[in-house]
Amino acid sequence: MQSPNQRPFHIYGTRDRKTSFVATDFLRSNDRLAALMPTALRVGNLQRDVKAILPPMYAGCDVLSFQEATLTLAVPSSAVAAKLKQQLPKLQAGLQKKGWQVDNVRIKIQMRPNVPVREEPKQSTLTLPPTAVEAFEQLGETLPETQQNAALIAAIRRLAARRK
Repeated sequence: MQSPNQRPFHIYGTRDRKTSFVATDFLRSNDRLAALMPTALRVGNLQRDVKAILPPMYAGCDVLSFQEATLTLAVPSSAVAAKLKQQLPKLQAGLQKKGWQVDNVRIKIQMRPNVPVREEPKQSTLTLPPTAVEAFEQLGETLPETQQNAALIAAIRRLAARRK
């Protein structure tokens, strides 16, 4: 049996033993890191309150520090910073209602290379009802076969054949 001060270990194939540390357990396990615990919890709580007060478009804003009644926020771009400046009175008032003594808010622009890339839209194939496919077949048969219409007729016939 493990003593309470030992770290849990991982045994493959077992389900009844603790196999990982939670971040707070890790911080508490070391004297030097344990000193960071109050600050980490405070910044985490402040981050949660900032996210609750600001509209969703500011989800990329993060709390960098909170020292001497000055809150420093990191934003991903100058455009977000400009829009966020308009929200600062609302943010300060909201944080003060929640008990945070915020006298000043500073904004720092920090470009993040690990911003998730938007997935490109998947190309969908066109689904045509059977009546539309028949209409294209008829159009391909009724167009006059001239040199100018040859490419158009070939394209219409290919379209109708693929959609059957």
